[in-house]
Amino acid sequence: MSNVDETLVPPTATIKQVIDTIERSQAKVALVVDENRKLLGTVTDGDVRRGLLRGVQITDAVPIIMNQKPRVASMNEDVAEIIDMMRRNICRQVPVLDDDGRVVGLKTLEEALRVPDRPNWVFLLAGGRGHRLRPLTDECPKPMLPVGGRPMLQIIVESLVRQGFRRFYISVNYKREMVREHFGDGSLWDAEIRYIEEDEQMPLGTAGALSLLPQIPNEPVIVMNGDILTKVAFGALLDFHTEHASVGTMCVRDYVLQVPYGVVETDDHRLSEILEKPVHRFLVNAGLYVLERAAIELVPHNHSYDMPMLFEELARRKLAATVFPIREYWLDIGRIDDFNKANDDYIREFRGLDVAKTLR
Repeated sequence: MSNVDETLVPPTATIKQVIDTIERSQAKVALVVDENRKLLGTVTDGDVRRGLLRGVQITDAVPIIMNQKPRVASMNEDVAEIIDMMRRNICRQVPVLDDDGRVVGLKTLEEALRVPDRPNWVFLLAGGRGHRLRPLTDECPKPMLPVGGRPMLQIIVESLVRQGFRRFYISVNYKREMVREHFGDGSLWDAEIRYIEEDEQMPLGTAGALSLLPQIPNEPVIVMNGDILTKVAFGALLDFHTEHASVGTMCVRDYVLQVPYGVVETDDHRLSEILEKPVHRFLVNAGLYVLERAAIELVPHNHSYDMPMLFEELARRKLAATVFPIREYWLDIGRIDDFNKANDDYIREFRGLDVAKTLR
């Protein structure tokens, strides 16, 4: 069983402390227990994100987001029975309790099944010209710009391969030959890479290239802009998408905007209130999505079409469209300042990762 002690937190722990526990834990879960190790609740990555969407703060105490009635197993239960229960209830972690309700172990589905590589295709958008990054992109497509000595698209591919994703479509347009020559068929990364080629005279936007897929996969497809660096848990994203029976899932980031002045509220001509430097929070599109076949089928063939248009169409048709908050490192490299920041961040955020392949 997983090392259960590393997952235990008291009910007084903050959500920030629980996030740290989840990230350190191999089981990716936190078990909330009292002083006698009696289970009070569990917290997963999905619980944290749902709390953030409700406006919960990371300084709040953990009981506000924990699952108070989690699935549990008895220490006397057969392993096969536990696995069957986990499969039926889509549980990835199950605390094991003694007769007094005290935590004595933790069983994970991954540990039990040793799940192989994920079958899902990843669709990477790498055709943009990167006008705002000129002159860097005069001779190089934006996704191939070097970050920490490697093309940013290579960092994306390696991150996904590490998490079990090995099937890629890369949509190319501007200076497409540089992408093809570098990645080839993907074998250097122990992956399968295919290419979708857009017409140079007719860019298809952030969703239109999906209409050029030779065959729409039956499994959910991860779609990602090729100019984003992130340490998001792609498996957690897929699990979130599946648990919510979504047709489309859009990743979002918290964006904070502070007005640098005192804002005056009025009632007609009378002053009613002064708000000193108020802070406004928004959820913004993070350029990372999960799409079911039914969503991809809505993309018009070979026409310019953007992701916001697709999600608006999902909402109009009352199809399940969900949002997944990214709390991990995330950076959209759209401007020179962003590119410089990515290179500054690289050593801290990515250098220590165990990369599968090196730049050839």
